[in-house]
Amino acid sequence: MTSLSIVVPVYRAEGSLRELHRRLLSVLEARGSAFEILFVEDCGGDGSWAVIQEIAASDARVRGLRMSRNYGQHNALLCGIRAAAMEVVVTLDDDLQNPPEEIPRLLALLAEGHDVVYGTPQYERHGMLRDAASRITKYALQGAMGAETARKVSAFRAFRTELRQAFSNYRSPSVNLDVLLTWGTTRFASVTVRHDARLIGDSGYTLRKLITHAVNMMTGFSTLPLQLASIMGFVLSVFGILILAYVLLRYLLDGSSVPGFPFLASIIAIFSGAQLFALGIIGEYLARMHFRTMDRPPYLVREQVGP
Repeated sequence: MTSLSIVVPVYRAEGSLRELHRRLLSVLEARGSAFEILFVEDCGGDGSWAVIQEIAASDARVRGLRMSRNYGQHNALLCGIRAAAMEVVVTLDDDLQNPPEEIPRLLALLAEGHDVVYGTPQYERHGMLRDAASRITKYALQGAMGAETARKVSAFRAFRTELRQAFSNYRSPSVNLDVLLTWGTTRFASVTVRHDARLIGDSGYTLRKLITHAVNMMTGFSTLPLQLASIMGFVLSVFGILILAYVLLRYLLDGSSVPGFPFLASIIAIFSGAQLFALGIIGEYLARMHFRTMDRPPYLVREQVGP
């Protein structure tokens, strides 16, 4: 059997970590193969790190990594994945909504020859705003992953550790693990899994954070916004030419023209808005180039516990 590295990004999960550890052990020990559990604490400000230290002290198979500040879920995942020592990495959330008992189903599909397997919830137990923001994020992923794969994406995933070689030199502060995995493979699969209700605490993902994450994906990992700006510029240019042709035609046929300042102002506003919109998109790309030249790391580990 393949060995497993379980990577769990931790953010304000003090109340669920002990139960998560207990259920993970129940599943992983039954497999009979080597495993490790990596808790990556993303500076949530509660007592999660103290709980991780306690668990690591009692179980040598548990490692804890504490970030120097709050970087975000995907940055914490990247940190844990780079520290993983086993053949297959499994990622899941810290809130017990991804049941550890479903891990064997992901591994069974992975063994059929796939490189990445997502555990897709049959029904996501989030609020209306969170569900809407998740759909926005998945739509943003479609450009990099394809529509069918993006619809199946979730935080519950299993993949071969060797895939991390494809993004071993990645250093941008904007991280999306699902896009990075596409740099190493196209063999994705998914399986429908249970998705339990959150019993403790609240989600760290707000609507604002998810929308920001979607924008970061579109401008950080694809050229779709630039293509949209080009299309919009072309459409508005054609529109302007048609308006000009209409004005000239009326002038030649009956000697009249389209009267009024509002008409002229509206045409100017359309084209000025298009120019500003395109400049804003280009500015986003230039800003990301600027940040990359600064060579900012995607994360920094402050403290570690475990072997």
